[in-house]
Amino acid sequence: MNAINVIAPYRHLGMWVFDDPRVDLVKEPFVGGADDLITRATAGFDDPAAGFVLLFSAIDFPGRQFVLEWRRSDGEGDIYYSADFDAEGWLCPALLRYFETAPPRLHVALRERSAI
Repeated sequence: MNAINVIAPYRHLGMWVFDDPRVDLVKEPFVGGADDLITRATAGFDDPAAGFVLLFSAIDFPGRQFVLEWRRSDGEGDIYYSADFDAEGWLCPALLRYFETAPPRLHVALRERSAI
Protein backbone atom coordinates (compact mmCIF):
# COMPACT_ATOMS: atom_id res chain seq x y z
CA MET A 1 0.00 0.00 0.00
CA ASN A 2 1.17 3.51 -0.76
CA ALA A 3 2.10 5.85 2.08
CA ILE A 4 0.44 8.75 0.22
CA ASN A 5 -2.51 8.05 -2.05
CA VAL A 6 -3.57 10.29 -4.93
CA ILE A 7 -6.99 10.57 -6.53
CA ALA A 8 -8.52 13.18 -8.83
CA PRO A 9 -12.14 13.95 -7.85
CA TYR A 10 -14.42 15.71 -10.32
CA ARG A 11 -18.12 16.54 -10.68
CA HIS A 12 -20.39 14.02 -12.39
CA LEU A 13 -24.19 14.30 -12.40
CA GLY A 14 -23.96 16.92 -9.67
CA MET A 15 -21.84 14.78 -7.35
CA TRP A 16 -18.17 14.61 -6.41
CA VAL A 17 -16.76 11.31 -7.71
CA PHE A 18 -13.39 9.79 -8.50
CA ASP A 19 -11.90 6.99 -10.56
CA ASP A 20 -9.00 4.82 -9.47
CA PRO A 21 -8.43 1.83 -11.74
CA ARG A 22 -5.57 0.75 -9.46
CA VAL A 23 -8.16 -0.26 -6.83
CA ASP A 24 -11.02 -0.97 -9.28
CA LEU A 25 -13.15 2.13 -8.58
CA VAL A 26 -15.05 4.08 -11.24
CA LYS A 27 -17.19 7.15 -10.50
CA GLU A 28 -17.04 6.35 -6.78
CA PRO A 29 -19.17 9.07 -5.12
CA PHE A 30 -18.48 11.10 -2.02
CA VAL A 31 -21.68 11.35 0.05
CA GLY A 32 -22.82 11.81 3.63
CA GLY A 33 -21.07 15.10 4.29
CA ALA A 34 -17.76 14.18 2.63
CA ASP A 35 -19.11 15.91 -0.48
CA ASP A 36 -19.77 19.07 1.54
CA LEU A 37 -16.23 18.98 2.98
CA ILE A 38 -14.83 18.82 -0.56
CA THR A 39 -17.01 21.70 -1.72
CA ARG A 40 -15.85 23.83 1.20
CA ALA A 41 -12.18 22.86 0.80
CA THR A 42 -12.17 23.74 -2.91
CA ALA A 43 -14.16 26.99 -2.59
CA GLY A 44 -11.14 29.08 -3.60
CA PHE A 45 -10.24 27.00 -6.65
CA ASP A 46 -10.81 28.45 -10.13
CA ASP A 47 -12.74 25.44 -11.50
CA PRO A 48 -12.92 22.58 -8.98
CA ALA A 49 -15.73 20.84 -10.88
CA ALA A 50 -13.31 20.14 -13.73
CA GLY A 51 -11.24 18.14 -11.29
CA PHE A 52 -8.49 18.57 -8.77
CA VAL A 53 -5.90 16.38 -7.08
CA LEU A 54 -6.49 15.04 -3.57
CA LEU A 55 -3.62 13.48 -1.62
CA PHE A 56 -4.38 11.50 1.51
CA SER A 57 -2.40 9.44 3.98
CA ALA A 58 -2.59 7.89 7.43
CA ILE A 59 0.71 9.65 8.16
CA ASP A 60 1.46 13.36 8.12
CA PHE A 61 3.30 14.69 5.07
CA PRO A 62 4.76 18.03 3.93
CA GLY A 63 2.10 20.27 2.40
CA ARG A 64 -0.76 18.63 4.27
CA GLN A 65 -3.64 21.09 4.63
CA PHE A 66 -6.27 19.24 6.64
CA VAL A 67 -6.54 16.45 9.18
CA LEU A 68 -9.66 14.32 9.46
CA GLU A 69 -10.14 12.57 12.81
CA TRP A 70 -11.93 9.23 12.96
CA ARG A 71 -15.05 9.51 15.12
CA ARG A 72 -17.03 6.30 14.72
CA SER A 73 -18.20 3.53 12.42
CA ASP A 74 -21.52 4.14 10.71
CA GLY A 75 -23.05 1.36 8.70
CA GLU A 76 -20.28 -0.09 6.56
CA GLY A 77 -18.39 3.21 6.46
CA ASP A 78 -16.66 5.53 8.88
CA ILE A 79 -17.36 9.06 10.10
CA TYR A 80 -14.45 11.51 10.13
CA TYR A 81 -14.42 14.98 11.68
CA SER A 82 -12.74 18.08 10.26
CA ALA A 83 -11.84 20.69 12.89
CA ASP A 84 -11.07 23.12 10.04
CA PHE A 85 -14.70 23.07 8.96
CA ASP A 86 -16.27 21.89 12.24
CA ALA A 87 -18.09 19.23 10.24
CA GLU A 88 -18.25 15.47 9.78
CA GLY A 89 -18.16 13.40 6.63
CA TRP A 90 -18.87 9.73 5.96
CA LEU A 91 -16.29 7.71 4.05
CA CYS A 92 -17.63 4.56 2.46
CA PRO A 93 -16.03 1.11 2.50
CA ALA A 94 -13.93 2.13 -0.53
CA LEU A 95 -11.58 3.61 2.10
CA LEU A 96 -10.52 0.03 2.81
CA ARG A 97 -9.16 -0.26 -0.73
CA TYR A 98 -6.39 2.03 0.53
CA PHE A 99 -6.02 0.97 4.17
CA GLU A 100 -6.44 -2.34 6.01
CA THR A 101 -8.57 -0.59 8.63
CA ALA A 102 -9.93 2.94 8.91
CA PRO A 103 -6.99 5.04 10.14
CA PRO A 104 -7.40 7.20 13.25
CA ARG A 105 -6.39 10.26 11.21
CA LEU A 106 -6.38 11.10 7.54
CA HIS A 107 -3.94 13.77 6.43
CA VAL A 108 -5.19 15.54 3.31
CA ALA A 109 -3.98 18.04 0.72
CA LEU A 110 -5.87 19.38 -2.30
CA ARG A 111 -4.27 20.88 -5.40
CA GLU A 112 -5.83 22.63 -8.36
CA ARG A 113 -5.02 20.91 -11.63
CA SER A 114 -3.77 24.23 -12.96
CA ALA A 115 -1.16 24.31 -10.15
CA ILE A 116 0.33 20.98 -11.18
